[in-house]
Amino acid sequence: MNNWNLIYQHIDRVAINIFSINVYWYGICYASALIVAFLAVKYFINKDKYPINNNELDMFFIYVEIGVILGARIGYIVIYDTNTMYYLLRPWEMFNPFVNGKFVGISGMSYHGAVFGFILGAYLYAKRYKKSVLLLMDSTAIALPLGYILGRIGNFLNQELVGRETDLSIGILVNDKLVHPSQLYEAFLEGFCIFVILFFIRRKLKYQGELIGFYLLFYSIARFVVEFFREADSQIGYFYGISMGQILSIITLMISIIFLVFIHKKMIKKQQL
Repeated sequence: MNNWNLIYQHIDRVAINIFSINVYWYGICYASALIVAFLAVKYFINKDKYPINNNELDMFFIYVEIGVILGARIGYIVIYDTNTMYYLLRPWEMFNPFVNGKFVGISGMSYHGAVFGFILGAYLYAKRYKKSVLLLMDSTAIALPLGYILGRIGNFLNQELVGRETDLSIGILVNDKLVHPSQLYEAFLEGFCIFVILFFIRRKLKYQGELIGFYLLFYSIARFVVEFFREADSQIGYFYGISMGQILSIITLMISIIFLVFIHKKMIKKQQL
């Protein structure tokens, strides 16, 4: 085996230790993802001349970041966690980073839950400050895959969400078997590739809501494909050969198509009046 196959033997999930508190690479990547997404949004809002000023953007990000964090954590607990009822009856424990007095951090985030939280945060902001929720979501759509890249790299460094077994040389040794580095597949296909697509189509779209709609559509397709290389969550397994991630991707794909059709029909009808 080469160094790549044995890379997990050379990676410590803990980045640094501060006053006996472990700071994990996953946490650093997750925080960096939010920062990178925020900076990217600022850049593209100015570049593409969205009618949003810096003060409005700062407040908007407070809303959506809270929505993303809450949605990601609650989504994981509802969809994937085996102790769902425990947390629902004790919601304050959802973000408790201590176990028996020892700091262990917070693990378990759902991407689809984060998307729901993002949409809810954007809606609440738009309603309070009388802004177009579609315009707000479009303005951030192109930055989402950039943050996603860092999130999946964080999963890779945290040695979680590993891939299915493989005999290819790209495999990584996990529990005495070679598996696909599916986290990196996701970072590339669902992150980088989608960013490139959105970058080139963003100025060709005509209606508000199209960019976020196409983001969700492309993400759903990419996620469905990558799930064939990713091991299903052990506590859930497969449903007739497909994973929970693929089921959620199918649902998201259908919603994004309906959403895009609705936008087009609404805009065409509006133009005819």
